[in-house]
Amino acid sequence: MTQRTIASLMLALGLATLAGCSSPTVITLNDGREIQAVDTPKYDDDSGFYEFQQLDGKETRINKDQVRTVKEL
Repeated sequence: MTQRTIASLMLALGLATLAGCSSPTVITLNDGREIQAVDTPKYDDDSGFYEFQQLDGKETRINKDQVRTVKEL
């Protein structure tokens, strides 16, 4: 019984630690649309695109010229 309790506690602690690492972000486009991302988007200098994962899990790329602001929630 105590082994299960310890294992459950360790699992909960690990998940809480991982959840604290991400910082949800709102990306506002020039046309006024807002896209929510799981984490801060990465900018690729070579292609000129922001790359990020949306809340539904889709990997997305948006041209830098279409982005007005990037703000953390």
